[in-house]
Amino acid sequence: MSAPLTNAPVVRVEGIVTRFGRNVVHEGLDLSIRAGEIVALVGGSGSGKTTLLRHVIGLTRPAAGRVEVFGEALDAGGAPRRLARQRRMGVLFQHGALFSAFSVAQNIAFPLRELGMMSPREIDRLVALKLEMVEMEPAHALLMPAELSGGMVKRVALARALALEPELLLLDEPTAGLDPDRSASFIRLIRALHRELGLTVVLVTHDLDTLAQMATSVAVLAEGRIVSHASLEDTLALDHPFVARFFRGLQARRSHSHGAGAG
Repeated sequence: MSAPLTNAPVVRVEGIVTRFGRNVVHEGLDLSIRAGEIVALVGGSGSGKTTLLRHVIGLTRPAAGRVEVFGEALDAGGAPRRLARQRRMGVLFQHGALFSAFSVAQNIAFPLRELGMMSPREIDRLVALKLEMVEMEPAHALLMPAELSGGMVKRVALARALALEPELLLLDEPTAGLDPDRSASFIRLIRALHRELGLTVVLVTHDLDTLAQMATSVAVLAEGRIVSHASLEDTLALDHPFVARFFRGLQARRSHSHGAGAG
């Protein structure tokens, strides 16, 4: 399904209020994400980063505020319209969330089978294509999740997220649990897919290397709202206690490299 001819942001959340009992997580949160961006969402533990992703996906609803995707309110229209919007989003959950009783191929095929719009042969062909897209071998299709390394789990979960040709990709801690080499390889893969498929990407991450190598902009979640949405350079210059703590290591590395370069 092609995107509507509109300048509306791919994602816009306005005035979001989220409460869990007496605990207020979001209080008047606003965020706008344009097509083609890779936005890193950062914040302290319990700041509501994953909760915000869940609101965008439609898994949870805020107590107040408005969520729009592709220029339309998340709950606008009837069931077919809402399903069409959902198909334009792909999600990679933090630990992959693969079905343990399904093979790799069955996991990737799951959203395709749920729609019931393809023949088994067409699904098999698409599964093979998605495996190739995430740089896995055809033989991997027969493996079970328990037989996969951490990096392979992430790639299979990414293949499943891309099964329906989404325009918006949401990633929750995409490199968590990966060693540095696998993490760097996975970052390169996502960046390549972003370019090739014209994706808009929103990722939650606490990993500074992932953020520095992937993000075109950084949205900082603190005090229940987005306190900054800017380039990494502008974010590093922000006078805010969370930013100072979170980015301390990256700022130190950059200062060291600039100092070394000047010597």
